[in-house]
Amino acid sequence: MDFTGKLDFRPASLRLLRGGYSLSKFKADLIAGIVVGIVALPLAIAFAIASGVNPSVGLITAIIGGFLVSALGGNSVQIGGPTGAFIVIVYNIISLYGLSGLAIATFMAGVILVMMGVFRLGTVIKFIPYPIVVGFTAGIAVTIFSTQMPDFFGLTINEKLPADFIGKWGVYFRHFASLDWMTTIVGVASLLIIILTPRISKRIPGALVAIIIMTLFVWVMSRFGYFTEVETIGMRFRNLTTDIPHPHSIGINMESINLLLPSAFTIAVLGAIESLLSATVADGVTGGRTNSNTELIGQGIANITVPFFGGIPVTGAIARTMTNITNGGRTPVAGIIHALVLLLVYLFLMPLINLVPMACLGAVLIVVAYNMSGWRTVVGIFKNPKSDISVLVVTFLLTVIFDLTIAIEIGLLLAIVLFLRRVMENTSVRVYGKQLDAAEGEDLSTHEVLNLAKGVGVYEIDGPFFFGIATKFDEVMRASRMDETPKVRIIRMRKVPFIDATGIHNLEILINGAKEEGIITVLSGVNPSVSEALHKAEIDRLIGTENICSHISIAVERANQLAQTK
Repeated sequence: MDFTGKLDFRPASLRLLRGGYSLSKFKADLIAGIVVGIVALPLAIAFAIASGVNPSVGLITAIIGGFLVSALGGNSVQIGGPTGAFIVIVYNIISLYGLSGLAIATFMAGVILVMMGVFRLGTVIKFIPYPIVVGFTAGIAVTIFSTQMPDFFGLTINEKLPADFIGKWGVYFRHFASLDWMTTIVGVASLLIIILTPRISKRIPGALVAIIIMTLFVWVMSRFGYFTEVETIGMRFRNLTTDIPHPHSIGINMESINLLLPSAFTIAVLGAIESLLSATVADGVTGGRTNSNTELIGQGIANITVPFFGGIPVTGAIARTMTNITNGGRTPVAGIIHALVLLLVYLFLMPLINLVPMACLGAVLIVVAYNMSGWRTVVGIFKNPKSDISVLVVTFLLTVIFDLTIAIEIGLLLAIVLFLRRVMENTSVRVYGKQLDAAEGEDLSTHEVLNLAKGVGVYEIDGPFFFGIATKFDEVMRASRMDETPKVRIIRMRKVPFIDATGIHNLEILINGAKEEGIITVLSGVNPSVSEALHKAEIDRLIGTENICSHISIAVERANQLAQTK
């Protein structure tokens, strides 16, 4: 990881357009962009409503955010916009802090994403443990599913729904007798259409087919006096506008920053994971190569911009990106066209969107939740080590029962603790008193046996010398029993890839303690990066540069001489 050098911001749009853009490529991008725009339309509306905002907000987010992600991102085929992963966190922020709080949190998340890209953290974010990603994604899926019950079944609930999962289902069970059969029929029919459409044609989005058919069905039936109780978007949101919102201030201050920073961090991490995961999947199909840092900066700029137009968080969408690829899109132009298609819908077709039944959107989100759940992946992880299962289960339960922010934070902490434990278990400290094989542990045909003079002891560390191992090494060294107190102590570090501040501190204490006992310390096989860290900490001055040896044979010869001299 390199924090130095020039800013790593090279948008794929500039790179590809400079390389030549032909009419044939434009035709392919045009078709892909139109198809993706059609696919994105119902999802943008559904995600906005499920997040607790106006449907037009979802479209504005998809238009502005989708345009900026394609124009400034590091992947050629990435499609950006609102996604199901943000529904839970957006809904919670709005319920606690209102739309103004969401705008501030989204803006700060954008800044965090830009800083991640500036400091070249694009590759690091990919190393977040997979069980955490699967755990909170499955948890989000269950939460999205649970939020669609009132719309799907037409439940009449006169009380405010609790924010927590268990309390919400308690209210559902108490009010299930209020189920509206007409609404349920629309929801079930929509669900069947979405499921069955891919069997007829995989290119036609089932969600769009369901919306068109069921909207037309409900509208016709209502003309004859039937299905009049089925709630539509227009019945719930009576003030849908077709005017492009003007930029407005978001009222950010220090108090709001302190209050919303955890939520902003969650949005940023979630957005980074989802966008880079989508880009990785796209690269595997197209053979492209994403500039991860540029992608994070592009995503950050999009999230900095959309709050000023009333939008919600933006990230790369795997389903829409794959739709783009399968329909021939290969450059960012397809993503820009997708944003223009949504803009035309927003300007000219909003009156028709008012007629869409809420139960139909509920069915769309139930299918989205099922696809997000990744239950086959969850089953596969249960065949892995118990530590992975623990991280998955804890992250999933915390996401469902408590909060996504808590789930990510505690999931990461648990994964780190389990990882450190695994590293500590695999890091060993060996003690030699009379002889040792210089080539032990290496695949060499010749071996050199070195004799240790009386009073010379060798302690070999096999693994990173960080804070988790430093104490273990000290304990092993003190517990080892030699015939007599050693005069020279060799610490063999050929298999130490790095050393942290705690390791250096413990090593310094060890050297000073040995000095007080009249024991000389010799270091052997120190690699360049560890040697540089020891030099900065002035360990070489503490023990003398002559006592830092490049190879064990040199270290043993030096130690034997010192032992005989003493």
